[in-house]
Amino acid sequence: MTLLAPLLESFFTDRLYKQLGSSPNTVAGYRDAFRLLLRFAHTHLGKAPSDLLLADIDAVFVGAFLSHLEVDRHNKPQSRNVRLSAIHSFFDYVAFLEPAHSGLIQRVLAIPQKRCDRNLVDFLTPEEEEALLKAPDQSTWLGQRDYTLLFAGVETGLRVSELIRLCSEQMVLGTGPHVRCRGKGRKERCVPLRRDAADVLKKWVEEQGGHPSEALFQKRGGGLLTRDAVERIVTKHVAKASEACPSLKEKRVSPHVLRHTYAMSLRRSGESIQTIALSMGHESVETAYIYMRSDLSATEKALARLAPIGRTFRRYKPGDRLMGFLNGL
Repeated sequence: MTLLAPLLESFFTDRLYKQLGSSPNTVAGYRDAFRLLLRFAHTHLGKAPSDLLLADIDAVFVGAFLSHLEVDRHNKPQSRNVRLSAIHSFFDYVAFLEPAHSGLIQRVLAIPQKRCDRNLVDFLTPEEEEALLKAPDQSTWLGQRDYTLLFAGVETGLRVSELIRLCSEQMVLGTGPHVRCRGKGRKERCVPLRRDAADVLKKWVEEQGGHPSEALFQKRGGGLLTRDAVERIVTKHVAKASEACPSLKEKRVSPHVLRHTYAMSLRRSGESIQTIALSMGHESVETAYIYMRSDLSATEKALARLAPIGRTFRRYKPGDRLMGFLNGL
């Protein structure tokens, strides 16, 4: 009888922390996946988490858990796949520790990721972006914080986790202004800033003072903002901005939409996909192709170069050289 508990504890302490040095976000994501799994096991198997055996978590059980996520919790296939990735990672680790259970382990690892729709990304138009940035009341401290936070989101394309930990020591706001951050996959990247963006951030840094390593965007009483707090800030100001810009009422604007807005601004300005991928901190250039699919302007320009139906092209024939000379006099 092989208990699940010591294997799962070892997975987090030894595998994720010591061997892989996983980021806090990765650990939190895996933790949440297994909390859901253990609660499901307690309900359907009648066992406390500490009493579960590895044999209880077989392919049939995992399949039932994944169905529960989609049917009962109404998770999208993308969320279901994230939970399955955490389970796969655990069983990859257990395969080396418990070879006697190799059959069970291989059957769980054989559960495939579910195909899902690849929708176009949502982003703000220049008019919507302007309305959103006008929404915060900058006569108050909270309004100034929210304005700078939203402005930084659309001007840097930082992820929410990167924004809430952004501090002044990561920024160069003089000559060659830019932000340096270590994002997903522990990859450090440098994001150039426009002069006006650097001025906004510099003003906020000077007003806040504080230690260079302290987060720029904090709660009123101090301390890091949470992801949920940033979500509420965006939702609050989108609701106000929609009064002046009705098109915002038709969009679900999340903090990640601010990141997409930055990428689409680069795309519309003619930047290459490679440059966009580097600025966004993508692992692969292929990830940035979502912005090409969402950019109608490139397709419209290509269509404009096409000849109307029924129109024929004639092969170019150079004119007479002498007549050209005389016409040019």
